[in-house]
Amino acid sequence: MVPAVVTTEEDFRRLVEPHRAELHAHCYRMLGSVHDAEDALQEALLRAWRGLSRFEGRSSLRSWLYRIATNTCLDLIKRRPKRVLPLDYAPAADPHGGPGRPLSETEGIEPYPHEPLGVPDGRALPEARYEQRESVELAFIAALQHLPASQRAVLILREVLGFSARETAATLDTTTAAVNSALQRARKAIDEHLPERTQQATLRTLGDDAVRALVERYVEAWERGDVDAVAAMLAEDAAIAMPPMASWFRGPDVLVFLRDWAFSGRLYNAVGRRRVRVIPTRASGQPAFGTYSWDPERERFLPTVLQVLTLQGDRIEEITGFVSPELFARFGLPAELPG
Repeated sequence: MVPAVVTTEEDFRRLVEPHRAELHAHCYRMLGSVHDAEDALQEALLRAWRGLSRFEGRSSLRSWLYRIATNTCLDLIKRRPKRVLPLDYAPAADPHGGPGRPLSETEGIEPYPHEPLGVPDGRALPEARYEQRESVELAFIAALQHLPASQRAVLILREVLGFSARETAATLDTTTAAVNSALQRARKAIDEHLPERTQQATLRTLGDDAVRALVERYVEAWERGDVDAVAAMLAEDAAIAMPPMASWFRGPDVLVFLRDWAFSGRLYNAVGRRRVRVIPTRASGQPAFGTYSWDPERERFLPTVLQVLTLQGDRIEEITGFVSPELFARFGLPAELPG
């Protein structure tokens, strides 16, 4: 039963506040977008407030909220296009053509600001298959979007949150047999899209000092526009993508793109100094960087690209540069930097 003290919206807010961060991460996993996750969470909490009098305490408040949030996401998935990363959308492009046009028939996956929003380390429950930070990595979120919505919900509830088959069936208004069948199919499908090693495992193997040194080298190379320095950090078959642009490049074409476009002369001043600033951060459990470019009219450095690195050992396997300056605020990055 609902505690008798919950009589106002403020009482309700205090009741659900301890669950807000984990519910937000859940909606993000389901939808692949922080923006959509915020919409879904607000709608779910509104549904919960309106239906609070019908909560009879047969399950925990947490389970009840997850049920509402999951079904809200399933409703939203029916109305919104599938989200993908550029590498899942089209073949590699000609780097001489530049970044290309934004995705038109679908929308891109967004990175997750897990530190401001609070994604804890480790597993939600011992029964979970994936760590919580593993489950917001870009590769994991992209793999989830390949699953039918019902299978996606089952896999997240069972393998990320550690719900039992019975709890999952109650959440989705189905049977345990249907849940077990969906989970089997979802596991097979997602394993085909996931890399052999997660970014969390890679980062632990490298250790904090090595990761910090890699981040420092990357910041220096990008601010200088040093293609050779970046090239020395890349894996042999590295790729670069720029959501929401559909174009992406791999292997030697990455260096062509950097020379011809990303490190082009338009961002250098009269004495040859590159007018770019880079601030390290974290996104989706991975090393990330807020990139700022000089605006001569405002005489400030303004946000341009939020870069997320995917590592392969001590090399960079993929640079995903989100050309979405509006993302910076979500990561606690400055709106501008002084000259």
